[in-house]
Amino acid sequence: MIMAQLFVVQSADFLFLQNQTGMTPGNLSAHLSKLEDAGYVEVTKEFIERKPHTALALTKKGRHAFTEYRKKMKRVFSDLSKESEKTVHQKIKGEGENR
Repeated sequence: MIMAQLFVVQSADFLFLQNQTGMTPGNLSAHLSKLEDAGYVEVTKEFIERKPHTALALTKKGRHAFTEYRKKMKRVFSDLSKESEKTVHQKIKGEGENR
């Protein structure tokens, strides 16, 4: 969910991601730390008008990883769809034989 949110924007702040994902601050922070350690997310902390601000963005590696993940998921759903079609056809064929 975090990767998907960051994929469609150049960067986002922590509060935006928290609102979009519905995660608690601690949970979101823990997930972001893991993504940062993996090299998928860049975390930039700064002060804006004396208030702390955390900006988050996918790295090139993160964008590539998410793109590959999307491709794999499309294949999985395509295969499921083909398998479902096959099952439906088998059931229809089986019902026709029982009549």
